[in-house]
Amino acid sequence: PGAMCPALAKEAPREEGEGGSRRSGCGLLVTAGLGGTLVALYAVATPFVTPALRKVCLPFVPATAAQIQNVLKMLENRSGSLVDIGSGDGRIVIAAAKKGFQAVGYELNPWLVWYSRYRAWRDGVHQNTKFYISDLWKVSFSHYRNVVVFGVPQMMPQLEKKLEEELECNARIVACRFPFPCWIPDHTAGEGIDTVWAYDLKHSRACETKSLEITPKTES
Repeated sequence: PGAMCPALAKEAPREEGEGGSRRSGCGLLVTAGLGGTLVALYAVATPFVTPALRKVCLPFVPATAAQIQNVLKMLENRSGSLVDIGSGDGRIVIAAAKKGFQAVGYELNPWLVWYSRYRAWRDGVHQNTKFYISDLWKVSFSHYRNVVVFGVPQMMPQLEKKLEEELECNARIVACRFPFPCWIPDHTAGEGIDTVWAYDLKHSRACETKSLEITPKTES
């Protein structure tokens, strides 16, 4: 027995090495498969979570059912054109179209725009909706009477100024999650993250100034 021990000792590492090689090969295959799956998931998911509006960090966060209902509540008794700034997956636009609005969404993320178009077609409102791949800072919203905004605090001051300069006095702006810094809301609905604020632009100082400028010309 003592003579056999060295031989066994020499053979054992070779057997373990062969088994270890097999296990190592399987491990590499599993790792490669898992890595490929993660890469595929990243490729699909990244466009949905990366910032859609590059000027500020505005990731895609889907509107909740309560937020959508609160937005629609702020749009009761109104009609005409509607735009959703940073429309994401199109939930607000589609919900507004179902209420009779000619609704448009602007979104910089092409994946979300394509998905929104598909959802509008699936829900039967594609004829009353349009989705554009565009940066909000490069678009004029002057011909819209109803504006919905899902923003972040960093963008609200500049967006407030942009909308005040572009929109007509009969426009209503509905802000979700975060209010505008200077405007005083005319109406609010919801609570917590589902709160929305509605602003009638006719009550802003800019519109009052426009009216005063127009009055002398009308009288003469």
